[in-house]
Amino acid sequence: MTVPGNKIYPRNDHESVYLKNVIKDPNIFVGDYTFYNDYVNDPTQFEKNNVLYHYPVNHEKLVIGKFCSIACGAKFIFTSANHTLKSLSTYPFPIFASEWGLDWDHVTDAWDNKGDIIIGNDVWIGYEAVIMQGVHIGNGAIIGTRAVVTKDVPPYTIVGGIPAKEIRKRFNPETVDTLQQLQWWDWPYEKIQKHLPDIMTGNLKGLQK
Repeated sequence: MTVPGNKIYPRNDHESVYLKNVIKDPNIFVGDYTFYNDYVNDPTQFEKNNVLYHYPVNHEKLVIGKFCSIACGAKFIFTSANHTLKSLSTYPFPIFASEWGLDWDHVTDAWDNKGDIIIGNDVWIGYEAVIMQGVHIGNGAIIGTRAVVTKDVPPYTIVGGIPAKEIRKRFNPETVDTLQQLQWWDWPYEKIQKHLPDIMTGNLKGLQK
């Protein structure tokens, strides 16, 4: 029997993939059961089509937790898309080093490095949403359709818009604290399966048993 989560395509169609099983870039880390759906392009080409300006010279990481849902066209934009604001010009001279007699060792001076993108567990990223460099998104958050996320998103918070702003919290603080402590996404398959009725119906007390 195939171990749950170890296949590429979790359904009969080829529009959704378990990302962990198609990622090759050593600087991209994806947790179990996280899936990407794409009905326009090949979802197995997520690294090429959705993770942008992610060049090895920057040593940046994209970390995505378990049980995340990533909708068609969502993008993760890294540091090299930036043009440094320290310069008096917006033109990225260092990336055309040979044209200007500059040292290639300083190519990263062309942009401001804002660091890794970290996505928690059980995060839902909507259609064509854009996650910018350096952003951290907490567990259970929801990113609205075509939102542009430029700042960190707290756990279990719904954001939307350009730039993305908080719309509301998903649950009260006590429920959020309990879910953060339970970390059900780290449970073994059998335990999660047993508690699916509790998870799917919002039965927090049942989840705690």
